[in-house]
Amino acid sequence: MVYLEAAMAQRLWDRNSQKGLLAVNHNFTDRGREYMPFGPMRKEPCLKASGAARIPCFLARGRSSPSPRLACMHTLFLQEHNCLVGKLRSLNPHWNDERLYQEAQKVLGAMIQIITYRDYLSLLLGCRFHRLIPRCRGYNESMDSRISNVFALAFRSAHASVPPTVGHLDEYYRPITPEIQLRTSFFAVWRIIQEGGIDPYLRSLMADQLWDRLFEEVERIGFDLAALNMQRGCSDIQLLAGYNSWRKFCGLSQPSGARKFLKIYGTPKSIDIWIGALAEPFVKGGRVGPPMACLIGTQFRNIRDGDRFWWQNPGVFTPCQCCSLAKISLSRIICDNTHITKVSRNIFQANRLPPWLCELQSDPKAGPQTVEVKEHGGARYDL
Repeated sequence: MVYLEAAMAQRLWDRNSQKGLLAVNHNFTDRGREYMPFGPMRKEPCLKASGAARIPCFLARGRSSPSPRLACMHTLFLQEHNCLVGKLRSLNPHWNDERLYQEAQKVLGAMIQIITYRDYLSLLLGCRFHRLIPRCRGYNESMDSRISNVFALAFRSAHASVPPTVGHLDEYYRPITPEIQLRTSFFAVWRIIQEGGIDPYLRSLMADQLWDRLFEEVERIGFDLAALNMQRGCSDIQLLAGYNSWRKFCGLSQPSGARKFLKIYGTPKSIDIWIGALAEPFVKGGRVGPPMACLIGTQFRNIRDGDRFWWQNPGVFTPCQCCSLAKISLSRIICDNTHITKVSRNIFQANRLPPWLCELQSDPKAGPQTVEVKEHGGARYDL
């Protein structure tokens, strides 16, 4: 597994440029902005979905091509990495390819940590956030930060909130017609390249906050995701404990179960954790019920506390750098790496159009966000 990850990292790194950049697509651009490179041109679902256009899947760590929105987010952070490299190189011309790449990856990793924990998880977990993920106290070498099977299932709670259509909006945030049905968007990389780039999908993600027949079959790929999630919990490999057992693990009371569940399962002990926890009312200010909040929050705390390179740990960044990193936002990253001119300040919350962040780019009171990089007396670069 380590070998495969290292091999993928090498493929994504543009070593030919000797500039610390991530590899980009040489066939298409998004009005001058880079796309991810294509993967191997072999029989694959993206080629099947694109028909005569013959557009393959993007090459990236993890799954970037199954959904246009996933592909757009991967593309956004590819562009941010290369933007950071350019700033680092101009301020530190003596840095080599390796140093530029690693420093940009380090900063980008910190950005993703901040956005995930400060902006996303705080809204997902609501009133339970500070209890489940208290203030960081540094690296805990005894913490087991491996991903648990139950978390891998619980975090799929977001599957229930995905709408049946994939929205894409024009520059005035008006729907582009016709709507794209979610079931026909699977591996549709061609839509990004041929239908306006990543901006329309990112606008929709900002404006919006799977159940039946999630994806129409592409070749022989097609799933009912709700059924698949429940099957994951009772497979021979995982065989997870039931809903009530996980409520007990989280210190919650043992409910007798709803009538409809009891009619199907017979006993509360047999209720699948995914469907049982999904049916619960949200915690105050959050987007999941108490068991999901517990399982998700516990895992994310373990990930943070068991990470020697967590951005707030001593020696990872200087205090000055941490102060500057704390100012970043996903809104700012979208402003800097797309053609979008209007972005909400609170990007993870349901929004009506103003107030905007991108329109304030020229505000002299805002000023640049600067991080000091200690090396031979210090150097600085703007985020």
